[in-house]
Amino acid sequence: MQKGFTRRPKAQEPAPSHGTNYITPGGIERLKDERQFLLAKERPAVVAVVAWAAGNGDRSENADYQYSKRRLRQIDSRVRFLTKRIEAAEVIDPEAPRTGQRATRVFFGATVRFANSAGTQRTVSIVGTDEVDLDRNHISWASPLGRALMRAAEDDEVVLQAPGGTETLTVLEVRYERIDVEPFRVPLGSEVSPTDLTADPLQANQSATEPDDIEES
Repeated sequence: MQKGFTRRPKAQEPAPSHGTNYITPGGIERLKDERQFLLAKERPAVVAVVAWAAGNGDRSENADYQYSKRRLRQIDSRVRFLTKRIEAAEVIDPEAPRTGQRATRVFFGATVRFANSAGTQRTVSIVGTDEVDLDRNHISWASPLGRALMRAAEDDEVVLQAPGGTETLTVLEVRYERIDVEPFRVPLGSEVSPTDLTADPLQANQSATEPDDIEES
């Protein structure tokens, strides 16, 4: 087997734009499902509590009112964040047909098997920053390991620059396959029906107003 080359990261090497949110199909669905839940289910419920608590005496000493107002601000902040991530998303499907180097080299969505100098093997899938899941070996393309592996091919050696020092890794296999992202799960204690997650969240949120107030390059 012919030995590949050693690829060392270059400080001046251009990286994908941080303004673009590269993400897999499963990842974008999770973001949308969470936003849907917050807008169609949790926010209206919290607004109702705020309205109820507002009528129970001095608001400054009303624990229910103060907690619900604080939770409402947290929900709105999270919704704004999710909306920005969704609007900036560029969905890349690892299962989409690929040819040439797009099929043999490491790009976003690749599943890579590699070994360190001691021969210990590991397999990781390169996903978006919103999809990192170490239990599933899903790493961000922007992580030190993700950047080290990017554009490498089978038999190439890459240099990982980590806080603990540098390490040489040998790429053993590059493949593109379905990446199963952990789906959004409704928090415990918050029951929601299927219709709640299929309704238009913006329409569902119209009456819930607060009272008085990454393709590869």
